[in-house]
Amino acid sequence: MANSLGGKLVLAISSRALFDLSESHQVYLTQGVEAYRKYQIEHEEEILEPGEAFPLVQKLLSLNTSLGRSRVEVVLVSRNSADTGLRVFNSIQHYGLDISRAAFAGGRTPYPYLSAFGCHLFLSTHADDVRSALDAGFAAATILAGGARRATSAELRIAFDGDAVLFSDESERIYQLGGLEAFQANERQSAREPLPGGPFKGFLAALNLLQREFADEACPIRTALVTARSAPSHERVIRTLREWDIRLDESLFLGGLDKSAFLEAFAADVFFDDQSGHCERAREVVATGHVPHGISNEPQATD
Repeated sequence: MANSLGGKLVLAISSRALFDLSESHQVYLTQGVEAYRKYQIEHEEEILEPGEAFPLVQKLLSLNTSLGRSRVEVVLVSRNSADTGLRVFNSIQHYGLDISRAAFAGGRTPYPYLSAFGCHLFLSTHADDVRSALDAGFAAATILAGGARRATSAELRIAFDGDAVLFSDESERIYQLGGLEAFQANERQSAREPLPGGPFKGFLAALNLLQREFADEACPIRTALVTARSAPSHERVIRTLREWDIRLDESLFLGGLDKSAFLEAFAADVFFDDQSGHCERAREVVATGHVPHGISNEPQATD
């Protein structure tokens, strides 16, 4: 039996990100763990509706069919027990999702198992679990409810913010602490110095390797950088991606414009951003993952 998922792109996902468990979660919040357990057992033959990240999972798994071999693995990681998680696996089987591995942590955070599975990305609705995963060095995002779903398409489109997501937040810190002029001066001075990687660098690299297994004209994966940066700060980003030998299909330098219209034009399946304000606007047009990383997510000092 295989003891490693090496070589595959591995997504770990929580049950509430994959399926709509809002009704049973409300039972948990108002009546407690035992009532929740009984509710799930009583309803375990009822199929759950798809959650916010369900279309993304479907498209990722479909890449295995396109390639004719298993190159993507999706693992369920859940705070449920195996007992209450039976309904989730029944729903997985109903929808024909090729998910066979799971970690049911019995009420505790499942993030310690991300390393054992070799995960490149963790998606959850539990913000504390996401923060723990980010602190441990994993790409992770809190999937927000309410994201619009675009028309069914075989093409997988993923959009990323730059600073504090693909790249470190060092430049964002200069902007927030010193203003636009200090930020632009630093970027001009450092234009040929690659930016340090952010939490999503590894996931993008793994996604890029997967893209290269398809012919350019037939690749079903398309990626985009959607950033508030503009000239002259664009140069450092471009040179950084060259240094990493990572390809982005599209790069949008918006100079502070609202990202929502551009995400809709790109027809993104999911968008990852570190700033709550951007995420709140983006979730109206696309499934959105908040990345609680960097200076924008640190407690603000008060007098």
